[in-house]
Amino acid sequence: MTTILFILGLILLLGGAELLVRGASKLAAALGLSPLVIGLTVVAFGTSSPEFSVSLKTVLSGQSEVAAGNVIGSNIFNILFILGISAFITPLNVQEKLVRYDVPFMVALSGLVWLFSYNLVIGRFEGIFLFSMLMIYIVLLIYFGRKKKDLSSEPGQEDDVASRMSFKNVFRDLIFIALGLTMLIYGSGWFVEGAISAARILGVSELVIGLTIVAAGTSLPEVFTSVIAAFRGERDIAVGNVVGSNIFNLLGVLGFTAIMLPEGLSISSSLFYFDLPVMLVVALFCLPIFITGKIINRKEGAFLLLIYILYVIALYILN
Repeated sequence: MTTILFILGLILLLGGAELLVRGASKLAAALGLSPLVIGLTVVAFGTSSPEFSVSLKTVLSGQSEVAAGNVIGSNIFNILFILGISAFITPLNVQEKLVRYDVPFMVALSGLVWLFSYNLVIGRFEGIFLFSMLMIYIVLLIYFGRKKKDLSSEPGQEDDVASRMSFKNVFRDLIFIALGLTMLIYGSGWFVEGAISAARILGVSELVIGLTIVAAGTSLPEVFTSVIAAFRGERDIAVGNVVGSNIFNLLGVLGFTAIMLPEGLSISSSLFYFDLPVMLVVALFCLPIFITGKIINRKEGAFLLLIYILYVIALYILN
């Protein structure tokens, strides 16, 4: 039964990623937004919904270490594995906007979350601050995305935009996105359930499960979405999905789960002294890689994958 669910999960992940990328790219054109902005918002936040649901569930069941480990592990996995495998498949172009604004913002947030965790807890007020920053980030992202698109539009394009903005087209794109997200969430959920059961039988600790299996499993939507986007030539969506997901994880998932707990979100000492610094260093990796020629080539993708393998080995040795 576990094997059947695993196979069905993979099928749902592939189909869901295809529908999500297709719907998101068409919706970007219809709304006058760049694929990068859609990748940083709709696609990124949608594919991060498993992290949100799993973290909320574990917090409510008293397993806050798994919740925190899930977010931190997901952010490490997103950059090292997802960007690595996507770039290894096809070199990824990086827009200047990402290099100048979004990646430095992601790096700053990684450092801020580490600073908030100095007393081994992210308090409720710190959670409110993080979640409020997410709202501001979304508003600014959409505002400047539309403004840039409006300024770059050429005379005579209005009729073309109006035709793409028809209710029928937008509704179809939203249906594709909703179906894609639903398939991704169910597919990753079946995978995670089986993987956790297997890991517990093998005696793997809860923290390691959260940092690796749960983090990788809840990031499967990002994996398949970025890989499919890379294959389809929607490279802005592939890169924006990863950066946007990491920002959403830090501001939305960590922020909201900290708000839900009166005592705040507990951070284990191993997370504070090892995994959080790794997350910050991994985020910093993006700056030189993204700036160099504004492209992530296959060698850099292979390097990121190698670092992730070494990180997982270190986790199992230390825990």
